[in-house]
Amino acid sequence: MEGCRVGDRDIFRCGVEKIILFLIFLMLSPLHASASESDFDSDLDRIKEMGVLRHIGVPYANFVTGQGDGLDVELMQHFARYLGVRYEFVESNWNRIFAELTGRIVKPAGNDVLVVGRAHIRGDVIANGLTILKWRKQVVNFSEPTFPTQVWCIARTGFPKNPIKSSGNIDQDIRATKALIKGHTVMGKENTCLAPDLYGIDAGRVNIFSFPGELKDMASAVIKGAAEITLLDVPDTLVALEKWPGKIKVLGPVSMKQLMAAGFRKDSPELLKAFNKFFAELNKSGEYLRMVQKYYPAVFFYYEDFFTRD
Repeated sequence: MEGCRVGDRDIFRCGVEKIILFLIFLMLSPLHASASESDFDSDLDRIKEMGVLRHIGVPYANFVTGQGDGLDVELMQHFARYLGVRYEFVESNWNRIFAELTGRIVKPAGNDVLVVGRAHIRGDVIANGLTILKWRKQVVNFSEPTFPTQVWCIARTGFPKNPIKSSGNIDQDIRATKALIKGHTVMGKENTCLAPDLYGIDAGRVNIFSFPGELKDMASAVIKGAAEITLLDVPDTLVALEKWPGKIKVLGPVSMKQLMAAGFRKDSPELLKAFNKFFAELNKSGEYLRMVQKYYPAVFFYYEDFFTRD
């Protein structure tokens, strides 16, 4: 009898172990995981559950001033309030900003990208005057455009050549600008919107210098003589003209008109949808125009049509 009771205990213990293993299997199975995520955890749900919107940004022009304010800082603060969550700024730099949003370290290769590593995700959205470029569309989903831009050639006031005279035709103006800078030293920055090769500026026509510092320092670098000419986008040029009056001049454009927007992870469709809805309402209320007037009052002189479009 005693041997039989021991056997019963063994059978009972074995049965319990099997039940536990079966329950663990159910919890870890793809079916169970999918049900949990679809029922409770859309990308927007996760933001609201966390209670915080993490805004990744690089100090640049008046989008992110580095002093706790800026056009895109205020924009994302408004968006966080719209979602009913806390706002948090995550400072980054141009070398790692996309990796800290997506978890993938990428390297531009023409209009495509190469994934060269993995990184820790630190935020939910990029907003710091982010130009929409073809290669960047491979990495993030862009919101509706938030700001107009263009790439110009900027030189010190003492540069021996005069700015081009606008013809009213952007293609003709670009050709004239490229002819003007031929044979001179032109400063750009690789892997950004100021990479010379994006605009057909190559070493066969100019001497290219890749700036090792941050984008926000390129205007001051050309004033100090780091190069004869620098590529600069419109927002940063407007800030530089105000900050150093009489020190620089705009030679002409090297790009067509471009657009800036906020960047979202490919797996954040609901957050992107919520932002576009929020931004449309902010525009309609007139609040966004007031914000632009605060940080970029001169932009209306160049791109009034962007801000008056329906």
